[in-house]
Amino acid sequence: MIIIAEAGVNHNGDLTQAKALIDVAAEAGADYVKFQTFKAEKLVSKTAQKAEYQKRNIGDDNDSQFAMLKRLELNEMQHEELQRYARTRNIRFLSTAFDLDSINYLNQLGIDVFKIPSGEITNYPYLVAISRQQKPVILSTGMATYQEVAEAMQVLIDHGVPKEKMTVLHCNTEYPTPYGDVNLKAMPLLGEQLGVAYGYSDHTLGIEVPIAAVALGATLIEKHFTLDRSLPGPDHAASLEPQELKDMVSAIRHIELAMQGDGVKEPSASELKNRSVARKSIFINKNLSKGHILTEDDLIMMRPGNGISPMLMMSVIGKKLNEELTAGNMLTWQHIG
Repeated sequence: MIIIAEAGVNHNGDLTQAKALIDVAAEAGADYVKFQTFKAEKLVSKTAQKAEYQKRNIGDDNDSQFAMLKRLELNEMQHEELQRYARTRNIRFLSTAFDLDSINYLNQLGIDVFKIPSGEITNYPYLVAISRQQKPVILSTGMATYQEVAEAMQVLIDHGVPKEKMTVLHCNTEYPTPYGDVNLKAMPLLGEQLGVAYGYSDHTLGIEVPIAAVALGATLIEKHFTLDRSLPGPDHAASLEPQELKDMVSAIRHIELAMQGDGVKEPSASELKNRSVARKSIFINKNLSKGHILTEDDLIMMRPGNGISPMLMMSVIGKKLNEELTAGNMLTWQHIG
């Protein structure tokens, strides 16, 4: 199970804040901390407006998506500093490229996997450029139809990325995602239909949905986090705060353990010692003389369970006692003949 703590642009362009986000991700126990790599000039036109959720979450009077993104860029020196810092915190550094030059730059940095964001799933030259890096690929599928996901995967395959190196993430690109729009059942179905490993990139509030995704077989979880949800910026409001991220990682690790096993129903080693304590045996509920023929009225089922099982009651009824028994005696096979 891989957990990606998505810092994204929640550093607000500040290197100190970005390092603090790495601290939070490392302390929570995530496998990766992920940022975003782009040049605003190559990502968005200067006339493009913000998404509605960005306008709502930022709350300023500037509708320019370009101006917003320009403030959130990380330069190459900052990338390298953050990668070094992540290494000191024993967490892997990752970033999502949003343009072709950024793909090449991240490859030079030596990242070990490429994450394709939902918005690039229909960007043919971008998909080809990712494929040419010859590294594992994580594909987010927000806003996409099944056909669009299949077509993107085929581009990746045609240019050298085998299915075995892909993970497809079910995702909804609304910040925050309404619970009723998650459609979590689509996640395992998508993996089954495409014959590929699957996971979930979550934009809901809270930690419940990614935990449920793990129980449904997700092998990778991605979740936005922030230092403080009240900070200005496009993604803070739909992100986890530090303790929530820690709680999510802890819960996922527990579910991961609980999902181990071969699926065969049998008692575990830890519970075998409790079987005789919790189960019952056949006892005598009244004083009975030697030679008495046992009836159901003579019997009571009580703990402990280290005697004759109540499931064998019908094999006991009609048997003759070999000796006198008093109320409260556990019945044994030696008592009857």
